[in-house]
Amino acid sequence: MEKFRRGVATLLIIWGIVALLGCGSSSSAEPAGTGQSQSFWQKLTHSSHKYVVPKGASLEVRLDETLSSDNNSSGDTFDATLAAPVELESHVVIPKGAKVTGQVMEATPSGHLKTPAALAITLTGVEVNGESYDLATSTTARRAPSHKKHNAKWIAGGAAGGALLGALVGGGKGAAIGAGVGAGGGTAGAYATGKHEITFSSESLLRFRLEAPVTITE
Repeated sequence: MEKFRRGVATLLIIWGIVALLGCGSSSSAEPAGTGQSQSFWQKLTHSSHKYVVPKGASLEVRLDETLSSDNNSSGDTFDATLAAPVELESHVVIPKGAKVTGQVMEATPSGHLKTPAALAITLTGVEVNGESYDLATSTTARRAPSHKKHNAKWIAGGAAGGALLGALVGGGKGAAIGAGVGAGGGTAGAYATGKHEITFSSESLLRFRLEAPVTITE
């Protein structure tokens, strides 16, 4: 009889605990600290993944601004946007539209008669899911043709024209004088017209290559 009473008492206690737990779970009021507990468990159970974009991977970007050999200087920074996603095994690691930063490596304005313009740029960073990652990429560079051949045509043309004009005016002596005047005119023409700057316009589509792998964490 005593064992029976103890068994009944134990059952009553268990039913009471179950009833209390049921009431607590059905309550509309959220216990204090529940949100923090969920956040903690979410962080605890979330496993980050690391993706290594290998050296040699292609990065295609669209410039957000115009760069030019005469308006920019070495060391200037610029912004661009990733024009195509970077994928690893069909998984998008760097999405299209990601913000990209770059730097001007060389900006040489066109010099009169001798120095051709040059412009070289590289990428230095990318932003993925709010995190910034450093990049080491190839350089995209352009250099204007040498002025020498162009200038030679102008100078020679000016001398020949001056010699012809001098011959019409005063014979041999006039031809010699005219040739000198013509040569001077040709040099001035080359000086005035021999400049050719390099420009990467805004919205230009440029392609770079990773020179070192970059690890993206998700």
